[in-house]
Amino acid sequence: MADTGGNRKGAPREILPGVRVYASPMEVARGAARLFVDYAWQSIAKHGQFLVALSGGNTPRMLFEILASADFRGQVDWAKVHVYWSDERAVPPDNPESNYGMARRELLVRVPIPQANVHRMEAEKPNIGRAAHDYEETLRKYLELDDRGFPRFHLIFLGMGNDGHTASLFPGTRVTRQTSRWVSTPMVAKFNARRMTLTLPVLDAAYRVVFMVVGAEKAEMLRAVLQTKPDPPYPTQLVQPRDNGVKLFLVDEAAAALLIPQDSRAAVPIGKSPAAPKPKSGRGS
Repeated sequence: MADTGGNRKGAPREILPGVRVYASPMEVARGAARLFVDYAWQSIAKHGQFLVALSGGNTPRMLFEILASADFRGQVDWAKVHVYWSDERAVPPDNPESNYGMARRELLVRVPIPQANVHRMEAEKPNIGRAAHDYEETLRKYLELDDRGFPRFHLIFLGMGNDGHTASLFPGTRVTRQTSRWVSTPMVAKFNARRMTLTLPVLDAAYRVVFMVVGAEKAEMLRAVLQTKPDPPYPTQLVQPRDNGVKLFLVDEAAAALLIPQDSRAAVPIGKSPAAPKPKSGRGS
């Protein structure tokens, strides 16, 4: 992709509506941290609390480290933050593969969030179906419902796999809006294991959904997700927040390499106005 003049000091450029391109994975994480702080303040001001679902992976790890840093830690009223997860592997919390375990190590033990405000998915339990039901009850206790009867998170962080999956909603599994379930436990064939995940209607009910996608290995799938219409759609494409909800992609230059800007304005750094077109000389072109 040609250099389109993005701000090299960390400010993103919007290559497509809702798609913000940053110089590096670390800048993606910093951008996500800024959104976390902004959305936390907005949600606490309006609702008295901030209900956020986290995801796993290397980019969220960087996000957690930034939020726990001296620069960011004091910007959040952690006593009013409730933390949940978008999905979880069927492993104990001390397992290196645990999404909760990673968030605990990198963020939760480093900020003053009450333990009662941390709501992990207990996907390691022998009866994972019962554990999913219990997690639904936890959501019912704390989250308001939309007019369709699904819980509304103030923010959900998601990633995107090389195959287009998000949370633990994989291609080839039953990904549908025609369910009343809030939490499901799909069998993921490629791993021969069950996982626990929020369902598509719950993702759609969120006020804000933010995808973090980095790396050249994601470029082809990101282009397919954002600029093609496969049948069936990829799970990442299916996430469409309702009721004027926000859907953002925070991506690095490597992941954005195959995207085709919608028009010349799409590559303008956020917060800046496009340059006025130069007047024609009067001569023929």
